[in-house]
Amino acid sequence: MSGPEKPKVIGEEWSDERIKSFLFLSPYDARINPDFHVLIKAYQAMRAFDFARFVDFFTEAGRDLNARNELGQTILDHVSEHRRSVQYAEILRAAGAKKAAELDQA
Repeated sequence: MSGPEKPKVIGEEWSDERIKSFLFLSPYDARINPDFHVLIKAYQAMRAFDFARFVDFFTEAGRDLNARNELGQTILDHVSEHRRSVQYAEILRAAGAKKAAELDQA
């Protein structure tokens, strides 16, 4: 037998609790910025609609939307590298996210 025991669920509605649970993820390496870590994990796992909700919860919690990874990139830098992530970049910009170059000029 092959295949999963449960069928794949597409378009599943995410609860606020499930989205907020990403706020409590911890990086496996202490050198990784915790705010960048949860942003990248949410971006990788969520549809744009759910990611927008997550960004609201993230900023309400006082987290840093412009946190940087070990390469000095912000989440907006990372997302902007992916041509199919325009919605995610728009969500981040609307919430106040900036690219590293913008932050360095300030």
